[in-house]
Amino acid sequence: MDDMEKLLAALAEVRDDVDFEHGEGLVDEGEIDSLDLTQIIAALDEAFGIHIPGGDIEPENFNSAAAMLAMVRRYRGK
Repeated sequence: MDDMEKLLAALAEVRDDVDFEHGEGLVDEGEIDSLDLTQIIAALDEAFGIHIPGGDIEPENFNSAAAMLAMVRRYRGK
């Protein structure tokens, strides 16, 4: 399983009714809210063994799966 598949699986555990694979503007367009963000952060921390600090909890880091994956990779040092 590659990183994107792993990310999408973790996101589906949080919200299986959101099209994370194709979604853009997930936060900006209200597809996910602050409670979802809390759950997504916890899921990414667990799935990838990272810690996302409060300073990176910005909409642009969560508006798409690609943005989330880029953030995860920054924390993994890839």
